Amino acid sequence: MHTVWCRMSRAATDLRGRGVGMAWLALALVGCGSAPPAVPPPVARQGIHTPPSPTPARLSPEMAHDIAIHALGLVGTPYRYGGNTPDGGFDCSGLIGYVYRARMTVAPPRTVAQLAQWAQPVPLEERRTGDLVLFGQGSSPSHAGIYVGQGRFVHAPSTGGQVRLDHLQSRYWATQQVAFLRP
Repeated sequence: MHTVWCRMSRAATDLRGRGVGMAWLALALVGCGSAPPAVPPPVARQGIHTPPSPTPARLSPEMAHDIAIHALGLVGTPYRYGGNTPDGGFDCSGLIGYVYRARMTVAPPRTVAQLAQWAQPVPLEERRTGDLVLFGQGSSPSHAGIYVGQGRFVHAPSTGGQVRLDHLQSRYWATQQVAFLRP
């Protein structure tokens, strides 16, 4: 399985997630690294490439909502490289693992590269709350978060930071290649 990379447009970030509460907007708005994948994913040069088959999901809409709420509840938790608990702090993949284990009772892989192989690619127009969002600037993903709708995602940024809510169109993230994945 390969990650499907695309570039976000401002209009595209507003297509989904309109049902997400406005309270999330009040939360505070830059990457953790991990090992590269064994086989680099293809890089989309222009437009959005969709997977050849419908995106399967182990994730019901109710679980997806619970995942987003749980992730938002962890905003403010300190970043810690290798961290995977609220008390010890989180790195990006540790945050994802903690939230998914708590709300979906599955154990995602521990690195961003492994996450890219574990979940199914989702076309941009099919993304939804609870999907994983992976970022990179080449052929390898280097950071990940949890999509919570309205063009926003929760993630654990770099050392010295805290788990936070960011927008896909913010200055830094808009320059990254992005892929949406569904467990």
